[in-house]
Amino acid sequence: MKKVYANATEALDGLLKDDMLIASGGFGLCGIPDMLLEAIKESGVKDLTFASNNAGVDGAGIGILLETRQVRKMISSYVGENAEFMRQYLSGELELEFTPQGTLAERMRAGGAGIPGFFTRTGVGTVIAEGKMEKQFPTGPDGAMEDYIMEEGIFADLAIVKAWKADETGNLVFRKTARNFNAPAATCGKVCVAEVEEIVPTGSLEPDSIHLPGIYVHRIIKSTAEKRIEQRTVRKREEA
Repeated sequence: MKKVYANATEALDGLLKDDMLIASGGFGLCGIPDMLLEAIKESGVKDLTFASNNAGVDGAGIGILLETRQVRKMISSYVGENAEFMRQYLSGELELEFTPQGTLAERMRAGGAGIPGFFTRTGVGTVIAEGKMEKQFPTGPDGAMEDYIMEEGIFADLAIVKAWKADETGNLVFRKTARNFNAPAATCGKVCVAEVEEIVPTGSLEPDSIHLPGIYVHRIIKSTAEKRIEQRTVRKREEA
C-alpha cells in the first residue's frame, strides 16, 4: 500500500471533518507537524478538539489554528507561551481539559493499546480529580490502601506527528525530545499521518533503531518546514 504522499493537503484528503478529535505530537515547538497543521488550517475545518502537550506559541504550532478560531477544546498539560490561548481560555471562548503531563502521555498510550481507562495517583485531592471515579488500592507501605483516580484513554479520529526519518512502509525514527509525545500520539489515532524530515528506502533503517512500527502509520509526507526555536538564550560575550 502506497503511504508516501506528495504534500500535506493530499495526505489529509478525506480525513478531515468538523468536530473531530486530533492527537498531535510534539513538545513545545520541538517535533511538531507544522505542514500538517498548516494544511488543517487551510482546509477550514472547525470546532476541533486537540490532544497535545501544548498549543504551540502565537503564530506557530496549534497556535495558528487558535488564531483562526478553528479549535474548540484543548486537552493539554502545558498552557504557557501562548497569549492567544490564554486570552481565549480566560474569556470562555476555548474549553480546556487540563491534564498532568505523564497522565496525558499515558492516556494516549492507553488509547493506542485499546485500554479505555486506567487508575493513577496523579491528581488525587486536586481539581484534576473532580468528577472522576476514585478507588483505593493496597499500594502503600505494608499494603496500606491508597487513593487513585480513573483516567480515560484517548481514542482520536486522527493523529498527526513529526519524525526524523521514515522508510516507505512507515517505520518511524524520532530524534531526542521529539520522541516524548509523538510515539503515543501516533498510536491513539484511527488514522496516523506522519511528517518526516527524511524518507529512506524500505529496509535501510536498522530494526533496533525504529521507535514506531509502520503498522501504526498510514500516510507520510516529507517535511520542508523551518525549524523554530521556542526560547533562544545566549551567553553574553566575554571581554577580550
